[in-house]
Amino acid sequence: MLGGGLFTNKAVTAPANPNKDFEVTQPPDDTVSVLEFSPATMQQNFLIAGSWDNSVRCWEVEQSGKTVPKSMQSMSMPILDACWSDDGTKVFMASCDKQVKCWDLGSNQMVQVAAHDAPVKTCHWIKAPTYTCLMTGSWDKTLKFWDVRSSNPMMTINLPERAYCADVDYPMAVIGTASRGIVVYKLEGKPEMVKTVESPLKYQHRCVAIFRDKKKQSPTGFGLGSVEGRVAIHYIQPQSSKDNFTFKCHRQNNTGTMNVQDIYAVNDIKFHPVHGTLATVGSDATFAYWDKDARTKLKSSEALDQPITKCCFNSNGQIFAYSIGYDWSKGHEYNNPAKKPQIFLKPCFEDLKPKSSN
Repeated sequence: MLGGGLFTNKAVTAPANPNKDFEVTQPPDDTVSVLEFSPATMQQNFLIAGSWDNSVRCWEVEQSGKTVPKSMQSMSMPILDACWSDDGTKVFMASCDKQVKCWDLGSNQMVQVAAHDAPVKTCHWIKAPTYTCLMTGSWDKTLKFWDVRSSNPMMTINLPERAYCADVDYPMAVIGTASRGIVVYKLEGKPEMVKTVESPLKYQHRCVAIFRDKKKQSPTGFGLGSVEGRVAIHYIQPQSSKDNFTFKCHRQNNTGTMNVQDIYAVNDIKFHPVHGTLATVGSDATFAYWDKDARTKLKSSEALDQPITKCCFNSNGQIFAYSIGYDWSKGHEYNNPAKKPQIFLKPCFEDLKPKSSN
């Protein structure tokens, strides 16, 4: 069982699945670029995956771990990001074709809702008390906010560089850019910049995720992953200078040489919606769970046979999903067309409990 209850179903065992996790049926034909579970407003769990094969697919995830393919839509170029509307009726798809389309799941129709002058790397739905809008970040170095009923953006903000990663947890938005830029915005009333943050990491940003204050449950900082096997935990207003720190991850000791480490990119980072602990996935083909407050690793996975490109938790934190596929981190000579992308699901609620409360 996936959500609450025992793990009774026999999981698929294959050399490509050393963690004995549930495999999602009919995965995309190319590497997964985005993985997102449906919002808490929906009764059932649905999972979407966007891919370099130009498609976004949707599955229903049953309690037993079984996945039922529901629908699929395509754009003219690879998908770089996707997100759900807050009520779960729509999915927004951002593509290399410089557009964002809105996929109405009920009618299965698509309509263009946003455009940039370069590929759109990030899209996030914002539900504020006084407005709803779509936030899009692009390699054209702009961040745009759209009322999806209008063809012109409500607002355009110039970024210091190309948008590489972003996260939104109202009322906070964080954008990571090329040249290691980080910009924090507040979204009350209308979006405005709070500050730019000097990067705590020395290498290119790959992923960012906002975390909440444990007591107040309001967004208070972010985790940032880089291509150099390192994660930074950064509070916007730290209580003490020791609150902000970085840690190494997704590194392997090279068997052939003394004191040499192979260092891999952190491809995705997500915080658990209940426990506030986090998961990271990397080009080293592993995932790991961490407790940022106790500064400790909770669990490491067995290595898979391909890099892990994306991950996500479902809304109640019972299910962890992750995708494997080639991420081109070792160049074309390591690309094996015979190896296909896969998506796995695993029960995770117990494994992500913080150390202190065990």
